[in-house]
Amino acid sequence: MYLNRKLGTLASIWGITGAIGLLLYAISKLVWHMLDAFEMELNIWHYVVMVGFAVFMAYTEGFKGFQRSFSPRVASRAVYLREHSTWLRLLLAPFFSIGYFHTTRAKQITVIVISVVISLIVVLFRQIPQPWRGVLDVGVIVGLSWGIVATLIYYVKFVVAKEVTYDPMVRGAERE
Repeated sequence: MYLNRKLGTLASIWGITGAIGLLLYAISKLVWHMLDAFEMELNIWHYVVMVGFAVFMAYTEGFKGFQRSFSPRVASRAVYLREHSTWLRLLLAPFFSIGYFHTTRAKQITVIVISVVISLIVVLFRQIPQPWRGVLDVGVIVGLSWGIVATLIYYVKFVVAKEVTYDPMVRGAERE
């Protein structure tokens, strides 16, 4: 049984803000390492790598990863919650919006694998000495920031238009 419209709206807002909050949390952890790098003496190679990696991450993580896949899916799933929220979906709205449950098996596996890979990359990045870690973190921050903006734009677009043009890929919970 679905919850009423007010609780569905709350679930939708919690879903999108929670998902974006996870990205903001990641940025907050990276920004200090980035700033530490700028307190050191950087040479031309640091700046070349910084700009090159930032452009690479803007395209691969920001545009291809977030804008073309993650952001519209998360926004569409968050908007879906307005009319199709259950107590479980309300409680775990950010994780529902990201796609950890009630989605296609392929998408669920993809989300879990990407989460594990990102966790492994974070562990590897921690091993990189400064200033290189901070230099590379600039690119990651660019990609994550792009993702936040894209996710917000899609969410507002779907809410204002009252039409979701991206498949939320909701599966496995039709009886709820």
